[in-house]
Amino acid sequence: MKKIVFTLMLVLACTVAQAQILYRISGNGLQKPSYIVGTYHLAPSTFVDSISGARAAFDAVEQVYGEVDMMETLKPENLMKMQKAMMLPEGTTLSTLLDKDQMGRLNAVLREVMGVDMSNEAVAAQLDKLSPSTLESQISLLVYMKNQKGAVDITSMIDTYFQQEAMKKGKGVGGLETADFQMEVLYGASLEKQVKSLMCFVDNFQDGVEMAEFITAAYFAQDLEQLEELNLEEQEDECSSPEDNEKLIYGRNADWVKKMPEIMKAKPTLFVVGAFHLCGERGVLRMLEANGYTVEGVRR
Repeated sequence: MKKIVFTLMLVLACTVAQAQILYRISGNGLQKPSYIVGTYHLAPSTFVDSISGARAAFDAVEQVYGEVDMMETLKPENLMKMQKAMMLPEGTTLSTLLDKDQMGRLNAVLREVMGVDMSNEAVAAQLDKLSPSTLESQISLLVYMKNQKGAVDITSMIDTYFQQEAMKKGKGVGGLETADFQMEVLYGASLEKQVKSLMCFVDNFQDGVEMAEFITAAYFAQDLEQLEELNLEEQEDECSSPEDNEKLIYGRNADWVKKMPEIMKAKPTLFVVGAFHLCGERGVLRMLEANGYTVEGVRR
C-alpha cells in the first residue's frame, strides 16, 4: 500500500499546485495542439465527465496514446506471458518463500480484507502460487473495491475508455510502452525484493489504508486544496527506494518525453497516462516545457 499511497500522493501534490489534470501541449513547431490527461488507473470511465474539457480535447485529436496499447495486452500471447509473470516459478509457493512469522503477518491482513486467510485450503489454492508482487496488487485492489462498496468494474476503467472510444471513432491508438516492458516493470523484480516489498506493505497496512482512503476521496472529489500542506519531498517512504521510483516513474517519464515529439508531429494526440507521471521537475509536463513546448491547463 505504501507504494500506491506514494504514487497517489504524488498525483495530488502535482494537481494541487496546477489545479488541473488535463493539459494542452502546443508550440515548438506543432501545427495543432496535443493534450495529456492524468488518470488514476482504477477510476471508472464515467469519471471522464468530471474532467473539464476532456471530451472536447478527445474530439480535437486524431489519435490516443496510453502507457500501453490495451489491445496489445489482450493478444493471446501477451495474456499468457502476463499469467506466467504473475505466478511463482514451478515448485515455489508463498508458503515456502515466507517464514512462519511472515506468513502470520500476511494472514492477519488477509483476514482483515477477505475474512479468511491461507490456512483455508481453498484460499491457499488460489493465492499460494501468486508472486508476492501480484498478491500485493490483488490485496490493494480488494481494499479499493471494499472502500468503493464493491461498485468497481475493472473492465471499464478510464484509461481503457479513451482507447475504446478512439477505436469507435476511427482514431488511431498507440502505446508509449510495450506490454513486455510493463510486465517487467510490474512483475520483474527478484523474488527477494518482491518478498521485502510485500512484507513492508503488510507491516504498514493500516497506515496505508487510511492514507489511500483519504487520497482516493480527494482525487475523485477533485478537492485538492486539502493536500496543499503536504511536503512530499521531505517525507520518507520505507517501502520504496530511489531505485524503485526511478524504475516506476522517472525513467519512464524521460523515455516518454523522447517519444512524444514525433508522435505529436505526426498527428494531434491525446496522451492518457497515470497522473503521477505529470508531476514535479522530472515529470512529463516540466520536461516538455524544458524542451520548448507550451503546456497549459485546460479548464473548459
